Amino acid sequence: MKKYHLIPIIILFSDFIFGQIVYQPLNDQVYNYLSILSRKGITNFEDLMRPVSRKYIAQKLLEADEKKNELTDLEKEELEYYKKDFYLELESFKKENEEKQNLSFFGKDGGGRIRLFSYSDSLFKINISPILGYQLNFPEKERESHSWNGLYLYGYLSDNTGFSFDFRLDNEVLQTKKVTMNRFTPETGKITAAPVSKNFDYSETHAMLTIDWTWGSISAGKDFLEYGHGESGKLVLSTKAPSFPFLRLNLQPVSWLTFNYFHAWLNSDVIDSVNILEYRRSIYREKYFAWHSIIITPFDGFDISIGESIIYSDHLEFIYLIPIMFFHFSDDFVSSRVNKPGDANTQIFLTLSSKGHIKNTHLYGTLFIDELTIPNFDNSLFPNGKTIEDEEYDERLRTQFGFTLGGSISDLPLNNLTFTAEYTKINPFVYGHHTPAQSYTNSSYLMGHWAGHNSDLFYLSVNYRILRGLHADLWGEYIRKGSEDYSGQYIQPQPPFLFGLKRSFRYIGLDLNYEIFHELHASARAKFGKVSEEQDEANFINTNFKEFSFSFYYGL
Repeated sequence: MKKYHLIPIIILFSDFIFGQIVYQPLNDQVYNYLSILSRKGITNFEDLMRPVSRKYIAQKLLEADEKKNELTDLEKEELEYYKKDFYLELESFKKENEEKQNLSFFGKDGGGRIRLFSYSDSLFKINISPILGYQLNFPEKERESHSWNGLYLYGYLSDNTGFSFDFRLDNEVLQTKKVTMNRFTPETGKITAAPVSKNFDYSETHAMLTIDWTWGSISAGKDFLEYGHGESGKLVLSTKAPSFPFLRLNLQPVSWLTFNYFHAWLNSDVIDSVNILEYRRSIYREKYFAWHSIIITPFDGFDISIGESIIYSDHLEFIYLIPIMFFHFSDDFVSSRVNKPGDANTQIFLTLSSKGHIKNTHLYGTLFIDELTIPNFDNSLFPNGKTIEDEEYDERLRTQFGFTLGGSISDLPLNNLTFTAEYTKINPFVYGHHTPAQSYTNSSYLMGHWAGHNSDLFYLSVNYRILRGLHADLWGEYIRKGSEDYSGQYIQPQPPFLFGLKRSFRYIGLDLNYEIFHELHASARAKFGKVSEEQDEANFINTNFKEFSFSFYYGL
């Protein structure tokens, strides 16, 4: 009888079917293009939660096309360039769309864009592109190389199903010396068999299947998800950790309200000591991540978003599969209030974003609360050495939160020039948890800001778009980092910001990237820095370094 229960659901979805959704990879420059147009008030591009769908991007390109007279000459050229890439999606908006059969192999599709393979008809559409790349890095006198290859495809089936898939099977990294897992950079973490080695290889695979209707969509896949604004890193969800599998629900019942939810399966990297003897091999503890947020847009260009997430382990809990459930109070039900403060790791976050309300300007701020409690001014109640195991433990002295404040301004004083300034501060012990399997990580990499707890960061950049596809970024960072130790997380009083031996990092860099034609890129980077490390004697050791890199690749 269970199979008959699906019939009303199928009928319900069929009544609301609107079009297909394929999410666009995060590293496509079209995101930057639409962000610039959004801060100029030409279109309202909502990118707080990314990736967004190709159809949504196509809609924004149409809006920009209607205001061509407000674009710079370069922006007009870029618009025509992107319209070729999003030809299939743009065609779907036409009232009289004949959906003729179109097939090309090593040729141009219906929009005039060169593809490895392209096919479309009234039922089925697919585009396939190769992935090839080679990168050379020269950190000081060392040499590193990275080569990769694979395949990317996306397409649509009927009127309500979109799919995408990409893999990179032969990521090969060759180095002249052994390096550890590179955590203190914004570069995405790698899952390898030998994390400390001169030479290693790894693979990457992403896939997504989405069904949508007029006011929402549901997806199953493995990919990256980003939330928030931040050029130097994102506090809530970033691409520092490897991608993970998830179920995702997006609802927009009215134009001013968006609801996002997903439930993910993470890698804990924590060995299950209970089952290891039974299976006689390494068994890792299960780890799960539930996340939801609402975005309220009271007027164009202004977003208010609040959300909540929870990381739990060992057993899949149905209660966290309920998208509108309040996770923090659900944790009381699951843990029976035995292991307070919580059997799971909960977070709350808030974001404000204003685009175009000050001419050509985007202002934004994000607050990430891992644990925030009311201060108790009677410190005598909490002598040094008090820990979570003490019965009289009072958690009201913990202020574990981080925030980002930033802004960008475009076309001042020159057209196609963007200036960005940003500050991020992350208090001690943010992202940590007393249960290692419930820390804010996937495969041992932070899912939030790569700088980690007990740190702050000042970031400045100037971006100039020289011609279509060619842009230069001059940027600088100043980072302060205290101890990375989490062992004092539940000791009162809490240590001050930047406790422990301190390090500071000063970076300045110049990045050049040229998208020669669709998906074919050439890039170069020059980076110079100075690292100061505090010693036990309160002295500092200073180290200067420089690094150059060059890459040539095809594919997103």
